[in-house]
Amino acid sequence: MLDPKSGDFKRYELSENTNPHNLIIDREGFIWYSGNVNAHIGKLDPKTGSITRFPMPDPAARDPHTLTFDRAGNIWFTVQNGGFVGHLNTKSGKVDLVKMPGTGTRPYGIMMNSKDHPWFNLFGTNKIGTIDPKTMQLKEYTLPDERARGRRIAVTSDDIVWYVDYTRGYLGRLDPATGKVDEVASPGGPNSLPYALTVDDKDRLWYSENTPNKPNRIVGYDPRSRSFAPGIDIPSGGQTVRHVIYHKPTRSLWFGTDANTLARVTLP
Repeated sequence: MLDPKSGDFKRYELSENTNPHNLIIDREGFIWYSGNVNAHIGKLDPKTGSITRFPMPDPAARDPHTLTFDRAGNIWFTVQNGGFVGHLNTKSGKVDLVKMPGTGTRPYGIMMNSKDHPWFNLFGTNKIGTIDPKTMQLKEYTLPDERARGRRIAVTSDDIVWYVDYTRGYLGRLDPATGKVDEVASPGGPNSLPYALTVDDKDRLWYSENTPNKPNRIVGYDPRSRSFAPGIDIPSGGQTVRHVIYHKPTRSLWFGTDANTLARVTLP
């Protein structure tokens, strides 16, 4: 935990081989994280340091990956190499898993829309998926280019689904009502490796370009004007930026880097 005012850190020890990949914070201040190596989702009480573990019910779901809350405070999550998308009832501890059809699908980023439906990238394919929470039925949308590999996802207030194409260097837009897909080339070009993605309260998209051998940067895109903001270079170089969040009270983007830094960008 970092105190941004003082710069002080506090460290909480987890069990060996947890390798937490993603964490989210609930309304009561509990920290939920994915045990990416030892197949569980954990709940940390920051006041006491105590941890409650919720194991996966299927040993094939070995690597919980990215978590997000629904309106009820329950958690939807991806299981990348296991090939599942799951739902954790945070009150009962019950975990339900939906197996993705085929092999090598790699469910990755996940976000909710206004109807409380999860949307996620299937990073091993050129598909984006969603699940009906009432029926647990999966629906897939195929992106036009078979080389497309969406890595992270965002949903704007109009329920348009956005994704970054990691292999081709594009920002994509999927209209779930029609299935139509539009793309715009990322400013860094086809080798820009766009990865972390989020949306602010003005429906602007912000994501990382992880171009090899150059300082990584944060790029902004305004869907209304269909224009990019000037890129923001990451002072450390960044190496790879894997996840970025928007903090509305301070109008800030926060992200970690593989250069062992935490970073904040204050937005206009």
